[in-house]
Amino acid sequence: MDTKDVIVELRTKNGYSQEELAAKVFVTRQAVSRWETGETVPNTDTLKLLSETFDVSINTLLGAPRQTVCQCCGMPLEEDLISREKDGTPNASYCKWCYADGTYTYGNMDDLIDVCVGHMVNEEFTEEQARTYMKEMLPKLDYWKKYEELSDAGEFEEFKKKLIDEINNLHVEGMSKLKKLNALVGKYVNLAYRLPNDRNVKFLDDQTTYLGNQLESDFGGDRCFGVLANAEFILISTYGPEGENPELVLYKKR
Repeated sequence: MDTKDVIVELRTKNGYSQEELAAKVFVTRQAVSRWETGETVPNTDTLKLLSETFDVSINTLLGAPRQTVCQCCGMPLEEDLISREKDGTPNASYCKWCYADGTYTYGNMDDLIDVCVGHMVNEEFTEEQARTYMKEMLPKLDYWKKYEELSDAGEFEEFKKKLIDEINNLHVEGMSKLKKLNALVGKYVNLAYRLPNDRNVKFLDDQTTYLGNQLESDFGGDRCFGVLANAEFILISTYGPEGENPELVLYKKR
């Protein structure tokens, strides 16, 4: 799809007239008309404004001429997987798992490989093959090539260590010791918990990236513990296979 078609589609989808879109990105109606006929294309600054207005990446506005991948983990980037800056604008260089609200969530390549391999292994791709592939591929990505420049000198990793200690010090009965926190996107872990008043409540934002992990229960059985946290809260729950019958164990403001 060409840029002209993308703009028409997004403008129509959002219910804007050409005049209304022009006002939002500080151009004339005639300029919008010329984009939509293919006579001209928006300049770089206007593309950024259109990206914010339509809540899509610049790559999408350009008609997605190439398949982009996360420059931290290598995962192909679809529109709904693109990361966000602190102000909410899309960052098409990273996925939501690797970059959240202006923060890189992985400072250790081996930790990232452990997470990725768990999702890659299947009947045709062994764990050894997956690890070999990741070890060869990751150093070629921008984040790891520029790690010293892009990283925060271990500040986020230190935050995760302190958070792990804080969670373990809660001594939740039956929960195994927490050793790692991984990046988890809200929509995949945002379970609805039944409160004493019989209301079902979700505590998370589907679009936000959190830190968390799944832990075995010392009580045995098929239920496990789920841990989710960020700088503002700690949430611990139990649930059955595939997140069935979730029960809230603890929700603590930090």
